[in-house]
Amino acid sequence: MELIEVTDKATSKDFIEVNVLMNRSNPAYIRPLDNEVHDVFDPAKNKLFKYGEVKRWILKNDAGELIGRIAAFTNTKYINKGTDYLTAGIGFFDCINDQQAAKTLFDTGKLWLQNKGMDAMDGPINFGDRDKGWGLLVEGFNREPMYGMAFNPSYYQALFEGYGFKNYYDQYYYSMNVDDPFQPKIAERHAKFAAKKDYSARHMDMKHLEKYAADFATVYNAAWAQHGEAKETTKEQILKLFNTMKPIMDERLVWFAYYKEDPIAMFINIPDVNQYFKHFNGKMGLLQKLHLLWMKYSGQNKQATGLAFGVVPKFQALGIDSYIIHSVALFIQNKGWYKTYEMGWAGDWNPKMINIYKSLGGIESRHMITYRFVFNENKNPFERHPVMEYK
Repeated sequence: MELIEVTDKATSKDFIEVNVLMNRSNPAYIRPLDNEVHDVFDPAKNKLFKYGEVKRWILKNDAGELIGRIAAFTNTKYINKGTDYLTAGIGFFDCINDQQAAKTLFDTGKLWLQNKGMDAMDGPINFGDRDKGWGLLVEGFNREPMYGMAFNPSYYQALFEGYGFKNYYDQYYYSMNVDDPFQPKIAERHAKFAAKKDYSARHMDMKHLEKYAADFATVYNAAWAQHGEAKETTKEQILKLFNTMKPIMDERLVWFAYYKEDPIAMFINIPDVNQYFKHFNGKMGLLQKLHLLWMKYSGQNKQATGLAFGVVPKFQALGIDSYIIHSVALFIQNKGWYKTYEMGWAGDWNPKMINIYKSLGGIESRHMITYRFVFNENKNPFERHPVMEYK
């Protein structure tokens, strides 16, 4: 076997090709956009290069055929609640069904991270945010992956666990039919707030992106940045994100709840753009963009997916979650705009979010695992991710 560091256009192309080769036998596979993979490893495109480093490698067999790939990265912003040792990550792992080949890749990432002073590695994770490429798929191989979702052959679980990775936390996706009725208690909680003049819920107006970017940042920073592993965001960062997403956003799916015009909750959803991208074979040029716009405005995408959900702590445990969710349902259901809805993953360390998914009638659709490998457990004992504490 030959291990090759990715350093130029040719090896970058091979790095992407490995993923295609390993998944080509599964008809549910949707190839990620090539440019989005390249952007992860481009310091000009990925802000995390300010806080870390990354290396990646491809693996070939003796016949010169591609048989694997891996990336390893450090990130000082990657906070590990409950541990006092330094943890980095490996990701973009792909490999043939061969434990020795997998060991070669894992050992390579491990050695590089040890030389950087790290004590453990989590994986497979992304050198970026958790909404993309995070976790190993262990159930749900017959379903087309949603945009940003990691996708892999079923034997990868044995490769990770055979090397010694341990389950750091489970990740669960839930799905439902858009027109399925909710439990009566959700409608009752909605009615309680709908009857109060100080409360309102409404969807985004694309003409006022700056306002909604500010509202997003307010709710996000209050609801999530307090939980150790999340970081604060700014209106400017969210506005930039919204402008990037404009071609695929549907304002009917992006909702905020207010108390006297102060944002107190958000429920952010988008059309599952993988239903567009599956036609593009990893490319996104002018023709693909025109094709996407045609599919969007002709209403061909009937699948929506959740991106973010949060309630400001002061208003948690009051029923605001039911209020905003049911407000969306009253607006969306039975219109024919969307048929299915799949919620973004919730970790087993966030039981409140899992219970919300279940209360909506969501059915578990996929199961993923984020693993951890501690380099010296005698010095740093392995512990699973702590359960989130709510104030």
